[in-house]
Amino acid sequence: MKVAYIFRNNMASTFQLATMILPQLETNTHLVNVLGMFFFDDNINILRANDPVGERLAKIAKEKGMLLMVCDQCAVRRNLAEGTFEQCGSGEVKAKGLVDGVQAGCFPQLYSALGSNPPDQVITL
Repeated sequence: MKVAYIFRNNMASTFQLATMILPQLETNTHLVNVLGMFFFDDNINILRANDPVGERLAKIAKEKGMLLMVCDQCAVRRNLAEGTFEQCGSGEVKAKGLVDGVQAGCFPQLYSALGSNPPDQVITL
């Protein structure tokens, strides 16, 4: 089964991702193919450059070809992207200060990135 995760709720990236999903991905025991992860609000902080969990996730994402995307508006608000609020949703906002491979975008960019290989399930945490 192919899945995509959306980290929306408070602490989802520091609890469910960091202590459950990521360790399972690292040991190949997660049992599904994770196509991508999309991060909202303060969940994006786990992807800051040099964050130990973010660096581990970036390594797995690179190995498995997994999409890592942060909400562009959330990133602009936290000075973790180059761009303006007016550019949000356009694909023009670029992530900065985050681990390698992270993209900034909104739903149109998420749909485009996953469109050629859509997930069977989208799980919001």
